[in-house]
Amino acid sequence: MWKIVLIAFLAINHCNAVLEADANTLVLLDNLAIRETHSIFFKSLQDRGFKLTYKLADDSGLLLSRYGEYLYKNVIIFAPSVEEFGGDISVERLAQFVDDGGNVLVAGSEKSGDALREFASECGFELDEENAAVIDHLHYDVSDAGDHTTILTSAQNLIDAASVVGQNNRKSDAAPLLYRGTGLIADKENPLVLKLLTAESSAYSYKPDSSISDYPHAVGRNTLLIAALQARNNARVVFSGSLQFFADDAFTQAVQYAQSGVFHKQAGNQAVAEAISQWVFGESGRLRVASVQHNKEGEKNPPEQAYTITDPVVYTIAIEELVSGKWQPFRANDIQLEFVRIDPFVRTFLKQTKGGSYEGKFKIPDVYGVYQFKVDYDRVGYTHLYSTTQVSVRPLEHTQYERFIPSAFPYYTSAFSMMIGLFVFSFVFLHFKDEAGVSAGGKSKDEKKTQ
Repeated sequence: MWKIVLIAFLAINHCNAVLEADANTLVLLDNLAIRETHSIFFKSLQDRGFKLTYKLADDSGLLLSRYGEYLYKNVIIFAPSVEEFGGDISVERLAQFVDDGGNVLVAGSEKSGDALREFASECGFELDEENAAVIDHLHYDVSDAGDHTTILTSAQNLIDAASVVGQNNRKSDAAPLLYRGTGLIADKENPLVLKLLTAESSAYSYKPDSSISDYPHAVGRNTLLIAALQARNNARVVFSGSLQFFADDAFTQAVQYAQSGVFHKQAGNQAVAEAISQWVFGESGRLRVASVQHNKEGEKNPPEQAYTITDPVVYTIAIEELVSGKWQPFRANDIQLEFVRIDPFVRTFLKQTKGGSYEGKFKIPDVYGVYQFKVDYDRVGYTHLYSTTQVSVRPLEHTQYERFIPSAFPYYTSAFSMMIGLFVFSFVFLHFKDEAGVSAGGKSKDEKKTQ
């Protein structure tokens, strides 16, 4: 009985340890009132085990690290108007924080300060000019004040990645998302930027109280409402052009299209915001390699020294995904294995086994050298999974070659025929004698001597 209780206790602690290591979160605010206007969002984080530390963004006592170690794993910046961070925090420090594996969630507005603009530029996207808002004259809410900046965007405009925006939030019957804020522009040359939420094709970003004299910076589907960056070290940054997107009003408010009159009891903001926060803080979309095994077919362990060319090999890898705080077998049908020396000699898909692992079988190429079993899995919404195992491949020993190689049969025939021919020639040359010669006069040489 006590053993069962102990095992259950250790299992619970192991699951909680996954989150506790990443739970410390610094929340930077423009003012403490935001803590109340966005209480539902913050409470959802606390319910999931996050330890939130609220600070004003310009507080002179801000510390991100102490004695070379970071105090927080995650940072939330709900301070759109901040011009300069206080204390130890700066744009450069935040960029270094991301480079060191930290996660950041940022929400801006139409009046975003220089600090957020500089940080956005570091991450590969750009905030529209000051006072610019996303405007949509066709898809706006009935609560709009008349400038058509309180817009509704379809859930179909979310990125097609369930690990980022949730499993059911992108369905055709999902409620639209309420948005009031500025537009984002992504750097097209940055492959790490993800377009999480785009505006409708009829939207654009411009100053609502000004007549349009220049072509807007962001038009139609190129207008980003929420963008993300997953760095090469798997750190994540999410940037929203709207602080209001995470507000209590946006979570609980009923919405209705002013043009079509389609009504929804509640906007889809809360479900999407929670899904995005789970992704950016590493609660979803995380993969890891649990185990790797390789061996010759029919054996259980790898060879002590090296494989031999043309050996049949079995490669097995166990990949796990973090789901609700627990590591579970990851399921996919597009995981590839490469057997690489300088270039891949073998590339094959791995098949999932009954135990949840992935297995690949192939024959080692007829070229010896130093190789790597390599799995490089990089998909939208998931951490970059990279696993390599180095092995040596040697040529055949002299006792392992075939006695007679079929491709050499013509050469064998040539050699043996030459030997037989030489033997016959030697036999004839050594044992064949000419008959006694006859002279031109018809008498033999012996007869001439007697005469």
